[in-house]
Amino acid sequence: MIRSPFERLSPIPFDEGLEIVQRFLRMRLLAFSLVTTGAIASCQQQPNQTSNTTARASHLEDCRTIQHELGETEVCGQPERIVVLGPYVLEYLLALDIQPIGYADHVAFYQEDYTDPSQQIPYLGDRITPPLANVGTASSPSLEAILKLQPDLIVGINDHNTNQYKILSEIAPTVLLDYFDPAASLRAIAQAANQPEQVEQLIDQRQQQLALAQEDFAPLVATHPKVLLLSSSELQDVHLESPAGYCSSRLEKLGFQQVFPPGVDADSIASVHISLETLPQLNDADSIILFGTNFTELQQFTDSDNFEDHQLSGLKQAWEENAIAQSLDASKAGRVYFIPAYLCRGLPGAIGTKLYLEELKEQLLPAN
Repeated sequence: MIRSPFERLSPIPFDEGLEIVQRFLRMRLLAFSLVTTGAIASCQQQPNQTSNTTARASHLEDCRTIQHELGETEVCGQPERIVVLGPYVLEYLLALDIQPIGYADHVAFYQEDYTDPSQQIPYLGDRITPPLANVGTASSPSLEAILKLQPDLIVGINDHNTNQYKILSEIAPTVLLDYFDPAASLRAIAQAANQPEQVEQLIDQRQQQLALAQEDFAPLVATHPKVLLLSSSELQDVHLESPAGYCSSRLEKLGFQQVFPPGVDADSIASVHISLETLPQLNDADSIILFGTNFTELQQFTDSDNFEDHQLSGLKQAWEENAIAQSLDASKAGRVYFIPAYLCRGLPGAIGTKLYLEELKEQLLPAN
């Protein structure tokens, strides 16, 4: 089974998380009872409450059932306090011009709340209106932090948040998206957020971006169609990119052909570890793209260049110093490229597609 390409972190134990949620909900119920008692007394003194009653009834009637990866979730009214778990979820929300109140990244780049998102959240931060609460990591969110926000909608993905779904649903209506189906995910989150108007336009926009890029890359594809796609941090643990992943699939849509070792079934692999000694068997690749995955000791970053350099600098140096890597025809021809894995893996929608295609054009087309 294809898994999410980001490193999984251990989720909070179910029993412990459920106890935290139930304790908080009991406190909220007590507070609600006190408020309700006061409200009843107030209503007895002010009998003319027709407009408020009508408004509440209208809100309850404005409910819709969201079909998602773990079943159905009912969402009522217009969610205004949305917590998102993962950059791909954040991307969809921002594409719909919706601002969340809480966010969990894949890696704990930043420990505090996001008071300056443009300098604290990769690629998407300049689209966010601060402040934004930090609720931990996407695969292991902080239940306490989410509870404090009192959200009216939580959105994650099935691969990371399935074990937490019941707990999260106790806090607020929760929708889990399919990481590998951006169109369905965008439709689901737009329906949950009660803003479906822009959905088809955004889906078409992503397809148009790929179609236009096909034309730009056509001359390069005609002369150098075969590409070897590898991912690693500092060349210590090298993997073939899954053909189903966003880094690979977008290149395939541009017309490139992914190279695989002899005997590897390209249709069934998720991520295959290979040794450097096997690279000469892949020497028929016209080009090589290495996706940097070094996220260690990166607690925060000052700008996008710093964030990308951290992922790539060690990998570039290791490749340049490795005799086997330098013996390959693609290395000798100067057709080896380095791209942050976070860019293409983390942002599958229209925003990420645009950024990824721009990165590919900047690196690959001048060399052609």
